[in-house]
Amino acid sequence: MPDLAERLADVDARIAAAMRASGRAPDEVTRIVVTKFHPPELIAQLHALGVRDVGENRQQELSAKRAALPALDGMRWHFIGQAQTNKARAVRAAADVVHSVDRSRIADSLHGADPEGEPLDVLVQVNLTDDPGRGGVAPAGVEALTAHIVEHCPSLRVRGVMAVAPLSEEPASAFARLAQASDVLRSVAPDATWISAGMTGDFVEAISAGATHLRIGSAITGPRPDRG
Repeated sequence: MPDLAERLADVDARIAAAMRASGRAPDEVTRIVVTKFHPPELIAQLHALGVRDVGENRQQELSAKRAALPALDGMRWHFIGQAQTNKARAVRAAADVVHSVDRSRIADSLHGADPEGEPLDVLVQVNLTDDPGRGGVAPAGVEALTAHIVEHCPSLRVRGVMAVAPLSEEPASAFARLAQASDVLRSVAPDATWISAGMTGDFVEAISAGATHLRIGSAITGPRPDRG
């Protein structure tokens, strides 16, 4: 198997090719390496290779890994898992960006965890399926949720939208609907231009739809180890 540096370089080359094909400049996209279940040592190796954005799905892992790696200058930690109100304080303490704000209670809890602190970058997670049990606010609720955050959670800084493409749908059409949700969100927060979309299997389609942040795991990190 190629080593970490080779996998990272391969993915970056594919990202650059997709950006060129879409007529976009390479610096318009941020590559977030998802390090779920991998040890802190892998993140240190990624940092040495120039990676400055990593993502975690679980609050416990995020908190533990950040605590274990206090000396990684310039590293930005993204929380991309489902947020829970009872873990909001821990998430806020460990994350630089939270991608999964999908209801007002989560926003209120994150704000309440440190209302006078440095602004926390957040994204509104959008549910692109018809299943209300999936994470994310329905597209019809994006405007109201964004307005709530802007009006009632001043310590949160709305940056844009996030979504996962449904397995039952072609990624291109799903990401097109996410782009529409981004337009709605920006009617409330005009500077919130981030679109977090695209993973290992569909980041090319996400780039074509205007994604600004890609969440890529196994194509870079290799197979995930057992949870142990």
